[in-house]
Amino acid sequence: MSTEFDLGALLAARGAERYELHGRYLNHQLPRMLHTIGFDKVYERAEGAYFYDAEGADYLDMLAGFGVMGLGRHHPVVRQALHDVLDLSLADLTRFDCQPLPGLLAEKLLAHSPHLDRVFFGNSGTEAVETALKFARRATGRPRVLYCEHAFHGLTTGSLSVNGEDGFRDGFAPLLPDTAVPLGDLDALARELKKGDVAALIVEPIQGKGVHEAPPGYLRAAQELLHKHKALLIADEVQTGLGRTGDFYAYQYEDGVEPDLVCVAKALSGGYVPVGATLGKDWIFKKVYSSMDRVLVHSASFGSNAQAMAAGLAVLTVMENEQIVANARATGELLRTRLAALTDKYELLADVRGRGLMVGIEFGRPSSLKLRSRWTMLQAARKGLFAQMVVVPLLQRHRILTQVSGDHLEVIKLIPPLIIGEREVERFVDAFTEVMDDAHSGGGLMWDFGKTLVKQAVANR
Repeated sequence: MSTEFDLGALLAARGAERYELHGRYLNHQLPRMLHTIGFDKVYERAEGAYFYDAEGADYLDMLAGFGVMGLGRHHPVVRQALHDVLDLSLADLTRFDCQPLPGLLAEKLLAHSPHLDRVFFGNSGTEAVETALKFARRATGRPRVLYCEHAFHGLTTGSLSVNGEDGFRDGFAPLLPDTAVPLGDLDALARELKKGDVAALIVEPIQGKGVHEAPPGYLRAAQELLHKHKALLIADEVQTGLGRTGDFYAYQYEDGVEPDLVCVAKALSGGYVPVGATLGKDWIFKKVYSSMDRVLVHSASFGSNAQAMAAGLAVLTVMENEQIVANARATGELLRTRLAALTDKYELLADVRGRGLMVGIEFGRPSSLKLRSRWTMLQAARKGLFAQMVVVPLLQRHRILTQVSGDHLEVIKLIPPLIIGEREVERFVDAFTEVMDDAHSGGGLMWDFGKTLVKQAVANR
């Protein structure tokens, strides 16, 4: 019997069925949503910060796979590392030896994290968070973890318990007995800590939902409060880490902040092999793995696999050699400056914020009567529709992929590959300016599409 498998032939024969197959066998709402907003494109290949369709037209990626593609798609160094690791035919995942790649990646990752000592490798961001939650409870002997309102830390049951958005939590109770506090509210944090049962606070230095930054001094003050009450600080750097905000970690922007546990994932994968990492202090790991009997008390079947470790090593090497963090800082500053200059020109543009190449563009209620009436119509149907009205023509007319930053938010989040430069900034700003000109002209295409979105929103109620 033949065991030949030709992936190229399979895709050539059945690739055109992609939306039908997804609707039949996977999440049926995804193709429905993509068809509705006109995002049902067919991308044939990708390289760097661009997708290409069958006709060769390029699409600028300002989304980076929700931050996974930090180095863009198919970086040659990462790609070669994966060819190399497959060609070596390593004795991987034996479970009863110590392969060199996990230790080498941990060493390289910890070199950027000088106050941390050890690493646990899992397979995703949510798994990195789950690990931190378990480790914090074990290390402190306490049950409760605090999280911030509007936070996003993942969608598995433990990470969902520290998710600050009700839309994700609804229908999945009971969750773990954790408690939300407002981001930046030290008094609320102190009140919860005084109850004596808090293991940790988990926080995104910049929240992904809405791109809201922790206030200056908050992380350092929160850390002091937590340690005073013998609780831990967990920094969720799954999206903000590895250069995204112009520092290797976003918490490093503030002097004196040294989290007890740090969660990373996404960009560490190079866009190829899922990987997550939880970094922590030596004493925490020794509490968890307290004896040989507990050597497997926390583990992951595919954690530390050779392909993921090779990808991670290649990613960190590229970041160091190609000065990716510095590029993110400089290009992000250019992008934010160019966009912020438009806030005085467009009354629908309320704010531009963020750090590095994590940028939030927020829209708000206009002052002129004609625009205000249309804005009110959209808000009455569903908050967030105007932002969607901007995202759609950016793709349809200008071939630029972006995202609304969260459900019911009038915010577009830009998290492009960290390799973009002035050319991509100019292309995005020019396209965004044209879309905003259209929105403020009171004319045709955008507001006609807005009516379609309103009808869809009302029908889904």
